[in-house]
Amino acid sequence: MGSNRASPGIVTLIAAILLPPLGIFLDRGITPAFWLGVVLTIVGWLPGALFAVLLLLIPERIPIR
Repeated sequence: MGSNRASPGIVTLIAAILLPPLGIFLDRGITPAFWLGVVLTIVGWLPGALFAVLLLLIPERIPIR
């Protein structure tokens, strides 16, 4: 059950940790996932960073496009 998505690059992962919406933007562009990342980052850096990293590492488990 392979995914047709390439694994995220190291720059994207670092961006997802330091500035979570940027990491999501680099991987997916302006999508609902990006806006959810913005809201979670406003709530707190940790929720935004966790969401962004999980979204990049296991995208098939999080159905937000």
